[in-house]
Amino acid sequence: MGQKIHPTGFRVGITEPWRSRWYAPKRAFGQLLVEDEKIRAHIKREYGFAAIARIDIERTREEVNVIVFAGRPGLLIGRKGAEVDKIREELEALTGRRIRLEVKEIAKPELSAQLVAENVAQQLEKRAAFRRAMKQAVDGTMQAGARGIKVRCAGRLGGAEMHRSEVTNRGSVPLQKLSANIDYGCAMARCPYGVLGVKVWIYLGEYQKQAEETASGDDA
Repeated sequence: MGQKIHPTGFRVGITEPWRSRWYAPKRAFGQLLVEDEKIRAHIKREYGFAAIARIDIERTREEVNVIVFAGRPGLLIGRKGAEVDKIREELEALTGRRIRLEVKEIAKPELSAQLVAENVAQQLEKRAAFRRAMKQAVDGTMQAGARGIKVRCAGRLGGAEMHRSEVTNRGSVPLQKLSANIDYGCAMARCPYGVLGVKVWIYLGEYQKQAEETASGDDA
């Protein structure tokens, strides 16, 4: 039943890293978890234009380390790091803790399921034809080197009276294999006739093979 489970949650702790990495006593756990979500929500809401795919959070006794993976990191860094300082000050005011902010670039945004899903949602909000938006996403991802992709849109597609879903896929997307590197992302498109949901699954290959290819490339 791998297709019924969140692909990232299915692999966390096995082949996928945790998005929040810290330990806390039981009495403080809930407070820190809510704080993590506030940090993520603030960054996504205020700086979503920088194509943010993922936000990891690490905690020590002294500080909170926020790692932002973005397709357009220059918009987050700003001139001479001015924007980074501004974001850090906002997060420190929000949490009351010392923040260390790190911005990492996503070299190929076409291979990030979250960014692909948000791109499709943006096109739907601009009233683009949903089949064309899905096809463009599939073509771009496969050309970037993915092994497979599946895109699903659901809602009142094209302004239809009845809710329905449409799926476009190419290549293979083995959701049941824990060794498969499956990236998953979802987004909402707020249209005049209702909200449309977009889900994207991207198969990037198997973890072991990817590690071997990286090692052989480093040796060369």
